[in-house]
Amino acid sequence: MTGIIILDKPKGITSFGAVARVRRICGEKKCGHSGTLDPMATGVMTVMLGGATRFCELLPNHDKEYLASFRLGITTDTLDITGKILSESPVTAAKDDVVAALESFTGEISQLPPMYSAVSVNGQRLYDLARQGIEVERQARKVMIYSADLLESDESTHEYKISVSCSSGTYIRTLIDDIGKKLGCGAVLTELRRTRANGFCVEQAITVEQLEEAAKNGNLDSIVISVEKAMELYPSVQVTEAQAKRFSNGGELDLNRIKCPRMLGYYRVYDHDGVFLGLGEVRDSENLLVKRVYVNK
Repeated sequence: MTGIIILDKPKGITSFGAVARVRRICGEKKCGHSGTLDPMATGVMTVMLGGATRFCELLPNHDKEYLASFRLGITTDTLDITGKILSESPVTAAKDDVVAALESFTGEISQLPPMYSAVSVNGQRLYDLARQGIEVERQARKVMIYSADLLESDESTHEYKISVSCSSGTYIRTLIDDIGKKLGCGAVLTELRRTRANGFCVEQAITVEQLEEAAKNGNLDSIVISVEKAMELYPSVQVTEAQAKRFSNGGELDLNRIKCPRMLGYYRVYDHDGVFLGLGEVRDSENLLVKRVYVNK
């Protein structure tokens, strides 16, 4: 089976565990995902099946949106409520202070990846080192926070809920921790839900239970999204029979011989009958290079 499932990841399992469930339910050995979610997090997870795994990093629109809840006055080693408490501090910050802090983190910011993350340093995952009590030097990364808006607040319990729109690679746990530092009292993430990723929203996602029901009733095909559809944001180009054969064999195409805009970027490539062949890439305005050939298996 080749295609994409937009999963509403349940709370309490790793992204790897969620993919394993999809693999078992769909009976597809080859599975991957775009964008890791922490065990405590829920929401949109793009799961690639079969030949679709080859297109994983080519999915358009890597920006993401989240709903995040946090509590002021506490910090943990994991930066979320599941971790070991490191400090508890009195809170003097009010709702207006939180709003001001959110505004200060809007735009391009620098983030330090948390130790409990899947980032690799010298071939080792940070979370593996963190579990051994080892902390290593990490390189800060530039990320973009497009918006961070306050949705709910309870000044009596120091609990807040926000919506965040951000670039790929943004750690919401780190954002919350940085907000806590700015307010001088610390803060910890208490709940996280990803509501949009890769151009798909949570309303399009299905639960593990719904996936199991679809498999039981033989309706998996109705919920699997094609690779072609997932790539719709890219412009398309149609080629001749001979060009289609060349492209499918990995050969680049001369832009002067096809009707293709000379804009740099990715293109969906179709044969003369409108059959999806894969993704091509224009890098130098002269040739359409083969980026990925689509194989439906």
